[in-house]
Amino acid sequence: MKNFIKNWVVPIVIGLAIAMLIRTFWFTLVKVDGPSMLPNLENSELVIENKLATIKRGDVIVFDATHEDPQIKSGHKDYVKRVIAVAGDTVEHRGANLYVNGKKVNQDYISNDQRTSGTWGDWSLKTLSSREDLWQKKDRNKSVVPKNMYFVLGDHRSVSNDSRMFGFIEKKHILGKVYVPFWNSDTKAKDNVNGQSKEFFVK
Repeated sequence: MKNFIKNWVVPIVIGLAIAMLIRTFWFTLVKVDGPSMLPNLENSELVIENKLATIKRGDVIVFDATHEDPQIKSGHKDYVKRVIAVAGDTVEHRGANLYVNGKKVNQDYISNDQRTSGTWGDWSLKTLSSREDLWQKKDRNKSVVPKNMYFVLGDHRSVSNDSRMFGFIEKKHILGKVYVPFWNSDTKAKDNVNGQSKEFFVK
């Protein structure tokens, strides 16, 4: 019996404890819900959420939208979106081009339609945040992204419910960074999610 416990029970318990710690503090699998990140993330696609990653412009994140999106009336809801700007950044959209701090953003990961009409035409943080019918009161009338905040957009912008509608995302509500796992065979989509932070600005 002692040998059984030592050789089987103890390793299993230790293994389960390690798995639980990894899932709680490091990474877990999450399922994409909805079409707002097409064509790079499909509805119901399984991705990895890294809870310890540093968040950069171009990264795709999971965040708790319960206290971010006023349209959520009850319950818990997580959103998957792409970080466009971090604290201290300005954001403008003109024609088919997106600018952060006056620098043109590389948007090769989405179609021309999504870059133009899908992104709502011309706007800036100042014009978006003046919309009292859309933005939360705490986020209104800002020209730059506030401290410990992020501005996010979905890749399928014509259908995405994102920072254009409800304002900035608080750092404390970010659950982790999304990675498309090795078993996904779509190399382009994988690169558009996992590596876009390295190609964020037009060179």
